[in-house]
Amino acid sequence: MIFKMIILTIVIIIQIILFILFFHYSKNVPLIYIGYLCWALSAIFGWLPIHEFKRKGEVPKGKSYVHTTVFVDSGVYSIVRHPQFLAGILLSLAMIFIAQHWSVLISGCLVISILYKDMINADQAGIEKFGNEYKNYIKRVPRMNFLIGLIGVIKHQNSITEKNGKD
Repeated sequence: MIFKMIILTIVIIIQIILFILFFHYSKNVPLIYIGYLCWALSAIFGWLPIHEFKRKGEVPKGKSYVHTTVFVDSGVYSIVRHPQFLAGILLSLAMIFIAQHWSVLISGCLVISILYKDMINADQAGIEKFGNEYKNYIKRVPRMNFLIGLIGVIKHQNSITEKNGKD
C-alpha cells in the first residue's frame, strides 16, 4: 500500500513537471477548453467530499475527515462513489488536454490507471467495512460516471416529488 502511494506520488509529480514544461506547446484550442473544464470539475469533486464527510460522517473530534464512523451516501456521494479519485483522474485529464504533449499523456495514463485500480480496491474496502449497505450503494451509485449519477439523483428527486404529489 505504501509502495503504491509512493509510486503514485512520483508519477503525479512527474506529470505536473512535464505539464509545466510543455504547457505552452498547446495547439488545439478546443482541447484546452475541455482541459480547463476537467480542471474545474476536479476542484468540485475534490473539495465537496471534505465538506460532506465533516457534515455527515460523524468524524471524531481532532481527526481527519477521512475517519468517518458512519456510512455517507448523500451530497456528492449520491452522484459518484469515489469523488476524490474522480477528481484526481479529471486533474490528470486536464493536464493531458491542456499540454497536448505525448509525455504528459503517458504519465497521465499511468496516474489514471493507478487511481482507477485504487477505486476498485476502495469498493472492496467499503464492502468489508459496511457490508450489504455498501453493496446496495454500489447498485445505486456509479463508481465515477458523474453524468449517470446526476441523472439518477434527478430521477430519484422526481419520483419523490411525484409520490408526495399523489399523497
